[in-house]
Amino acid sequence: MRIPCPYCGARDAHEFAYLGDATVTRPDPAAADAADAFHDYVYLRDNPAGAHRELWYHANGCRRWVTVTRNTRTHAISAAVFTRSGS
Repeated sequence: MRIPCPYCGARDAHEFAYLGDATVTRPDPAAADAADAFHDYVYLRDNPAGAHRELWYHANGCRRWVTVTRNTRTHAISAAVFTRSGS
């Protein structure tokens, strides 16, 4: 699979490190239900079939985070944009 880095151009996926789902939000550790919220955040994830936003880190290139929209059935990438951070 080739990932289109917005800065470096299309590169092999081996240059990147996969972080995971780009649509989840980290829970507030000060919240009253923080333990349950973090359990759900870490262990209860959807496994979508179709278009999905993912975070990838270009470790062997520009060293920036990229949000990639990829079809999980075909691996076709429809978008790749820089992300402010990996979380």
